[in-house]
Amino acid sequence: MIFVTVGTQLPFDRLIKAVDLWAELRGRKDLFAQIGHGGYRPHNIRWEEFIDVPEFEHYVREAQAIVAHAGMGTIITALDLGKPILVMPRRADLKETRNDHQVATAKYLKQKCGILVAFDESELITRLDELILHKSGDYKPVVSHQLIEIVRSFIKANEPVRTFLP
Repeated sequence: MIFVTVGTQLPFDRLIKAVDLWAELRGRKDLFAQIGHGGYRPHNIRWEEFIDVPEFEHYVREAQAIVAHAGMGTIITALDLGKPILVMPRRADLKETRNDHQVATAKYLKQKCGILVAFDESELITRLDELILHKSGDYKPVVSHQLIEIVRSFIKANEPVRTFLP
């Protein structure tokens, strides 16, 4: 099963549309998405707007892979559980977020931790194929537990929004 999440703060229809298209093109029926309050409703994947923390943790644990926005809570959870993760950052120029902090996060984590990153929809399709169809069993993010704890501490100290962190 592939778990897709856009987080709890903003919709991310561009990500959901691309994953929905990929599921249709590849005939995949084993996806579940948490889509937020976006305007797009997927046709090829199961979805809910929001799920609670225990459901989120269940889907992450059961997932073969995770596809998400470049939100640190989701990334840390996936890394903590050793799950392959593919992220596509929200972009400020497309009015998906206020600034490009997710783009910067994705670039950094791609270089330092081996996280798969797609910066647009066509690249997302390609990366999904790499992750799922060819390499999912072999792919493991390269990250130390020390890095996870540093990032977790930073988030807990500086981000007063609801996250999926334990």
